[in-house]
Amino acid sequence: MKLPPLLVYSVLRLLAFLVPLGILWFFFPIFREFWWLAALFAALIGISISLLFLRSPLSDASRAIYAKRAEKTGSAPTDEDIEDAEASADRDATDANGTDSRNAA
Repeated sequence: MKLPPLLVYSVLRLLAFLVPLGILWFFFPIFREFWWLAALFAALIGISISLLFLRSPLSDASRAIYAKRAEKTGSAPTDEDIEDAEASADRDATDANGTDSRNAA
């Protein structure tokens, strides 16, 4: 059974925060009093670990999210299609002399 990439990445990110937080609380008594400082340091350590070691799980999770979203909205027109349709409608509305026939009074 293969776990979803987003779940794997989320669990690894949580561990990258909770493990340093636990180490700071248990091995450094000053951080028991200043819990907010321990949380701040653990967050910085977690971000660093994530940037250094979790690039591959992040890419896998991003691909999974993109594939699921593309699957859901596969038949819907994109912004580019809508803009192209409006541009061609504007070109059709302009007559050969270069004047806009829609605004002619």
